Amino acid sequence: MTVGLATVGTAAVLVRDDRFVPLAHWGEQRDLPGLLAAWDEILPQIERWAADEAAFAGAQSFAEADVRAPYRPGQVFCTGANYKKHVVGLVMGDPSMRTADAEAMSDDERRRKVEEMMDARAQAEPYCFIKLPSCVVGPRDAVVLPRNVIKPDWELELGVVIGKPARHVSAAQAMDHVAGFVVVNDVTAREQIFRRDAGGLGADWLSGKCFPTFLPFGPMIVPRQYVADPYDLTITLSVNGKVYQNESTRDMMVSIERQIAYLSNRVELMPGDVICTGSPYGNGSAFGVFLQPGDEMEGMITGLGTQRNRCVAEGAS
Repeated sequence: MTVGLATVGTAAVLVRDDRFVPLAHWGEQRDLPGLLAAWDEILPQIERWAADEAAFAGAQSFAEADVRAPYRPGQVFCTGANYKKHVVGLVMGDPSMRTADAEAMSDDERRRKVEEMMDARAQAEPYCFIKLPSCVVGPRDAVVLPRNVIKPDWELELGVVIGKPARHVSAAQAMDHVAGFVVVNDVTAREQIFRRDAGGLGADWLSGKCFPTFLPFGPMIVPRQYVADPYDLTITLSVNGKVYQNESTRDMMVSIERQIAYLSNRVELMPGDVICTGSPYGNGSAFGVFLQPGDEMEGMITGLGTQRNRCVAEGAS
């Protein structure tokens, strides 16, 4: 049984399999941020509501509903370079993702260098950056392709939703602070990540990641108790019906627990914050294919639902 919290229109709802019931049916008036702020209190209620056979007997179809982004997170964190095959594919497939020394190498040398770097990274601390909450759109909203972006690319990822404040927590404690899991698409302006004019300043995450609509979010937050193993989920994304990403979360190099521990030692994680845990292989850069107006992305993760986002040119009606 799939159970999740979502927003339909302006109402918070409980989704069970392919049907939904507004939480107001059970007298609950809070929106999703309000529920996440009281997660320990609300989780037993979710279990009770999900068992209400009478309520779901005549419930409406979630697939046909006006599904919006669940909410706008206060903080969004992303863990970069967290799937080995993904990074190798980017560097081998897209010259804009190479450093000057990597560009001078042969293909065999370049591949060997990147694989060695990723093997070393698996034992290192995660590499995290911030994505603006203003990027968030719903799972069925349009993704706007900016006029000043040449290589808009997709990165379907497992998102982690925080349900309890976390500061200086250990990896062993980390999952106690997780409310649930969600589908996120970390859309990226690929050619703007590494600026040739910036020298050693590093990646430009603002320009590469933070355009409006560059984070489709949802369709629902699935409580972690309803996800048997977050490391046994399949991440699949297609563009116009052609599958590009089709990989397992088991290939994640730095675990969710280690990501939370790392972040909580630098910031205070708050209820509703989202961690995008890294993209597996299959981005457009690996194939030399990038998003175009009229394209439709369909992304899904096992048990967490499906996103369908049409791409439109900036300024198009």
